[in-house]
Amino acid sequence: MPTGGPRGSDRAAETKSSSAGTCQQTSPRSGIDLSPAPLQFFPVTARDAAADLAARLSRAGHTAYFAGGCVRDRLLGREPKDYDIATSATPRQILELFPGSNEVGAHFGVIIVRHHGFHTEIATFRTDGSYGDGRRPDSVEFSTPEEDARRRDFTINGLFEDPPSGEIIDYVGGRSDLQAKTLRAIGEAADRFEEDALRLLRAIRFATTLDFDIEPTTWQAIVLHAEGLRRISPERIRDEFSRLIVAPKRARGLELLVDSGLAKVFFPEVLDLIGCDQPPEWHPEGDVYIHTRIMLDLLPDDAPLELCLSVLLHDIAKPPTRTFDEGADRIRFNGHDALGARMAHDILRRLKYPNQVIEDVEFMVSRHMQFMNVQQMRTAKLKRFMAAPTFPLELELHRVDCASSNGFTDNLEFLIEKGEEFASEPLVPPPLVNGRDLIDLGLKPGPRFKELLEAAQTEQLEGRLTTREAALDWLREAAR
Repeated sequence: MPTGGPRGSDRAAETKSSSAGTCQQTSPRSGIDLSPAPLQFFPVTARDAAADLAARLSRAGHTAYFAGGCVRDRLLGREPKDYDIATSATPRQILELFPGSNEVGAHFGVIIVRHHGFHTEIATFRTDGSYGDGRRPDSVEFSTPEEDARRRDFTINGLFEDPPSGEIIDYVGGRSDLQAKTLRAIGEAADRFEEDALRLLRAIRFATTLDFDIEPTTWQAIVLHAEGLRRISPERIRDEFSRLIVAPKRARGLELLVDSGLAKVFFPEVLDLIGCDQPPEWHPEGDVYIHTRIMLDLLPDDAPLELCLSVLLHDIAKPPTRTFDEGADRIRFNGHDALGARMAHDILRRLKYPNQVIEDVEFMVSRHMQFMNVQQMRTAKLKRFMAAPTFPLELELHRVDCASSNGFTDNLEFLIEKGEEFASEPLVPPPLVNGRDLIDLGLKPGPRFKELLEAAQTEQLEGRLTTREAALDWLREAAR
């Protein structure tokens, strides 16, 4: 495991030693330079900024450690996105050192400090009182580093790091769990989930994003307390679920949500996919749930949120539309694309997703069955189809849809070839004629305007009209 000190301290020492006439300031405990350095001469990272804040707390006589996720990620060889500091300094003392900081969490001992363009959360070591709302403690008491570590959710998030030395301080066994790739609640798992029910979903998210196994006692507590997630707001659930569904192991994450009972709480529609059988000649892989899981697995690791949600929801309406055609001796799902789009809209609205995400996913779900007809489309219709902003994502949805079922790739290859063929110009170029031209021809605005202009654009897309003069001539004839 890496244990090197923060780059910011190294840079500070280097800068000071190379600046003529500048005195160094050292810590009596570590003997290394902790003076503020002219970091503007170097690329400043989040770690640099946080290390400088921790050094200033230390010089003022306070203990200051990196805490939680940033320590975990560094030990896993990942670049932390941000840094949190846990300290013996009280909120008042933190504000005295860093005036003008954000006091929004001061009641819980948390101050947000902006330094070198980064926002670092600095929290006083604390123990939490009871959690009356299943979300946040009713009260806090300032305490010691060990007590602070024991109030946290999982052992891998209960680690501290001394910034100047890189020493790991582990009161909860988090380092051994990191090495074993195990997610374990600190103390009594049931107590941790009763305190904040969002930890139920966080456990699944960490197991998914880190590809860790959940320790049996912790897993049993998740299953037993799954209904507690109903106390959590849709927005908090959405944020955790979004981070899970874009993770490379998203299919395993979905399975954990289903098996734990958490999916039943906030996404019950997915349970209906289990056991919803499909025509074996088209879907030899199995039921709709298996098909969806395989698709999620086939997506690239960096698939965007809208694509992941579209894959998850593309067949969500198959259970309510399933019928059996006795004459053809086969299962059918007539209209599952249209109903699925409406269901996707309702599910994502319920989880408070942004409007643009909802619109994009709804649109992609509504069109996913149209890919089977692309080779029969006229050029104009095909160009309009491919011109949709979401088309690149839809093409990927179609790829994994086929790869997870019948394996047919003819429509995919056709669209890729057409994309290359049409690449020399915009799929839908600016129209050669417009409504003003119709008015000049003596027509009054009305429903026929749209029909004529759309017909003219179709002729343009088909390549039969290539100049404005030809388009005006065509319009004169069509408008008679």
